[in-house]
Amino acid sequence: MDRFDHFVVFAEMRTGSNLLEDYINQVDGLLCHGEAFNPNFIGYPNRTDILGVSQAQREDNPERLLKAIKSGTDWLGGFRYFHDHDPRILPAILSDPRCAKIILTRNPLDSYISLKIARATDQWKLTNVRNRKDAKAYFDLHEFESHLAQTQGFQLQILRALQVTGQTAYYIGYDDLHNPEVLSGLATWLGAKAMPDSFESNLKPQNPQSLSEKVANFDQMDVALRGLDRFDLTRTPNFEPRRGPVVPAYMACNSVPLLFMPIRSGPEHQVTEWMQQLDGTGKGLVAKFNQKSLRQWMQDNPGHQRFTVLRHPLARAHAAFCDFILNTGPGSFAMIRNQLMRFYDLELPDDMADAGYDDRAHARAFDGFLGFLKANLNGQTSVRVDANWASQVTCLQGMSEFCLPDQVVREDEIATALPTLAQKLGVTNLSQPPRSGHEQQDRLFRIYTPQLEKLCRDVYPRDYMMFGFGDLDMKNPA
Repeated sequence: MDRFDHFVVFAEMRTGSNLLEDYINQVDGLLCHGEAFNPNFIGYPNRTDILGVSQAQREDNPERLLKAIKSGTDWLGGFRYFHDHDPRILPAILSDPRCAKIILTRNPLDSYISLKIARATDQWKLTNVRNRKDAKAYFDLHEFESHLAQTQGFQLQILRALQVTGQTAYYIGYDDLHNPEVLSGLATWLGAKAMPDSFESNLKPQNPQSLSEKVANFDQMDVALRGLDRFDLTRTPNFEPRRGPVVPAYMACNSVPLLFMPIRSGPEHQVTEWMQQLDGTGKGLVAKFNQKSLRQWMQDNPGHQRFTVLRHPLARAHAAFCDFILNTGPGSFAMIRNQLMRFYDLELPDDMADAGYDDRAHARAFDGFLGFLKANLNGQTSVRVDANWASQVTCLQGMSEFCLPDQVVREDEIATALPTLAQKLGVTNLSQPPRSGHEQQDRLFRIYTPQLEKLCRDVYPRDYMMFGFGDLDMKNPA
């Protein structure tokens, strides 16, 4: 770490600086000391000193604390600095090329709304989603304009100082905090020699909803900011981890150049059963691809067709619930099931065929599972986001890292779309069209309510929006 002898994270409240510091401190050789120059405390609330320098000593001479932070021999020290921190130390930071400048940014409207909610709830960090406090923000145009001017003014001050002194900074956005490649790049830029296997934190997103759900007077805000389209008022926040292409799950026919790229908890069994009949060789499907063997298959089968099948989000969530949580047989998720019963109050039977587990009990349990999924996909639980309930948008994005399907078919279309696809490949002796629907779909139809659909929309807003799903058709599972 020869290029720098200390670093600063320029940020503001509610921009993700706590999370960034947590990640930085997971890198061997890096040590961030919190808000070292916050006028109200030193480093963190209830802390009395940093490296032996007390708050009183820092107030008397801020350079003394800066020198202590720079003095590390086994680590590169740093701190977070906001626009309202001790201004006496800012010139020394900005003018020093051996001070690495990290600039953390966030959409100022998002940070403003988050700040309003934090002040209303007095909750500034969240490590357990069960302790989350809920409140809505009231948008005030003049207050926001002041917030925006303050944020932009400080950013321009930093930019000007860097330009004048010929320095560069490492810019990182709020959304980049969930990207391990960007975090590793930052650590490398700071001079770290080794990276952790993964970046993990017990901090959870506090308000993962869309702005329309977090702002009490959203319509007024929309009108007030109508000329400022850069804020993306209607976008859906996404805290779901990225997924890669699950190539080993792909399956192909032997006699027909047809490749199925399944999305878990979809009609996978029905589609592969139809493909085996279509293949007609009795050999079983070509499976267990890796990227090398799949490239070879694609080269050996010019004109091949790749496809995947979407299932309605509510039907898919119900299928995942029945197959992996309600079911206790082989392949079920026993540990996650136990956590749902212990921490999310789901009442689940030992046997899903238990006579005492009626539709009313099933409706309550599935409702609770959807509540868990909402927190899980928003990064608010310790449980992994499993492929069986990850959003279908994210699954398709993962596929794109290797190759995209030629066709994306809805489950209610497979009886006609897949035979048509086979005919396109020259198949004339078609087998029976594939079936649709999960074996437990009748149970879902019996417990269906508009409230259940609304809860699922909250869990999978991007799937509903991007794929145009309407409410579940009671006559058809997709």
